[in-house]
Amino acid sequence: MTLRPFHLAFPVRDLAEARSFYGGLLGCAEGRSSDEWIDFDFYGNQIVAHTGGESGDRASNPVDGHDIPVPHFGVVLTMEDWQALAERLVAAGTEFAIEPTIRFKGQPGEQATMFFRDPSGNALEMKAFADDAKLFAR
Repeated sequence: MTLRPFHLAFPVRDLAEARSFYGGLLGCAEGRSSDEWIDFDFYGNQIVAHTGGESGDRASNPVDGHDIPVPHFGVVLTMEDWQALAERLVAAGTEFAIEPTIRFKGQPGEQATMFFRDPSGNALEMKAFADDAKLFAR
């Protein structure tokens, strides 16, 4: 199977906030936009912030001792890029749902992960693997 970029559209309460968060803080290049939506290059994937309110779902699932926000979306970065992003988010005073940490230590699928929310309440997970071949390890 050939990997292709994913597309995700999601609600935001304010496009200026979304532009500042995704474009400014996360460094995602902006693509097309209108008065009601903005495309962003989310690490090679297309996400679209649409006006329409805040994320209303605050459910969570227990995973490796953490309450994981559901739903959430994110991307798998290189370890170097993950560390640089974690440092940038910490320096910016980001409130984390789950602080940057290593999950599943010593197990197949060991990964660096962090969870935070955008200004509209959408949960994001950014993760990295020391060995990318372990992405789907059991």
